[in-house]
Amino acid sequence: MTTILVIGSGAMGRQIGMAAAVAGFTTTVRDVDPGAVTAAETDMRGWLDGRVAKGRLSAEQAADAGGRIRFTTELEEPAAHADLVIEAATEKLDVKRAIFTDLDRLTPDHAILATNSSTLGSSAVADATGRPDRVCNLHFFNPALVMRAVENVRNEHTSDETVATVSAVVRALGKSPVLLTREVPGFVANRLLAAVRNEALELYADGVASFEDIDVAARDALGHPMGPFELMDLVGIDVSYLIRQAAFEQSGDPQDLPHPLVTAKYEAGEYGRKTGKGWYDHD
Repeated sequence: MTTILVIGSGAMGRQIGMAAAVAGFTTTVRDVDPGAVTAAETDMRGWLDGRVAKGRLSAEQAADAGGRIRFTTELEEPAAHADLVIEAATEKLDVKRAIFTDLDRLTPDHAILATNSSTLGSSAVADATGRPDRVCNLHFFNPALVMRAVENVRNEHTSDETVATVSAVVRALGKSPVLLTREVPGFVANRLLAAVRNEALELYADGVASFEDIDVAARDALGHPMGPFELMDLVGIDVSYLIRQAAFEQSGDPQDLPHPLVTAKYEAGEYGRKTGKGWYDHD
C-alpha cells in the first residue's frame, strides 16, 4: 500500500488525505465539485503552514507532504493507480453505491475499497462491486488529523488479508485501529458516545442541570476533552440527527430516533459551529 485515493474533499476527506500524505503515502483527494476541491486544497496547505509556524513540522517535512498530495475533480487516472480508496462522500446510500460501482471498474484488482461511513456498514456497498472480500469500513473520527482511533469494520465477506492490510495502513498513519469483527449500527465509539449524549439530553430536558453545566461535569469530572453539547456543536447537530435517523432506519427501534431536542435544533437549522449557532452561539 503506497498510493491512497480519498473520495470527497469535505472536512473528513481533506483531513484523511492530508494525514496520509504526512505519513508518506502518495495521496489524491477527489471531489466532483471544483469549488470544494479548491477550498480543501487552500485549507490543507494552510494547515501545513500552520504546523511549520508552530514547530510541529519542519519546512522540509511540510514541503514533502505537500508534494505527495493533490486535489482534483478527476477520477479515472488516480483510481487507476490506487492501492487503497477511502470514500468520504455524503451519507446517502445511492450515492455511495454508485461511487463503489465506478471504483470497482476503475481501480486495480488488488485495490481495497473502504468507506468512512459512521452509519452504513460496508455490506451496504460491497455487493455493488465484484470484490466484496476487499471492501470494509475505515471510520476516522473528526478531526481526522488529530483523533487517533480508526474503526476497521469488516462485513461478512471481508477477508482476513484485507483486515490485516488496512490495520497496517492505519498504524502507518500513526493511528490506532479498532477492529470490529461484525457490523453493528453505530459501531463502537459512537455507541459509547450516544449513551453519554442521550443521558446528557435527558438530564437537560428534565431540568436537572443546564447544558453548560453538564458539559463542565463531563470535562472536569470525567476528563472528557469537551462536553457532549460542545461536541455536538463541533461535529454538527445535523450529523447527530442524521446518524440517529439512519440507526432507526436500520433497527426500526423508536429508541434509536433522534432526541426531540436534537430534532428541534435540526429543523431550526441550528447545526452548531458550521451555522454559527447550535447549543452555543459561535460568532
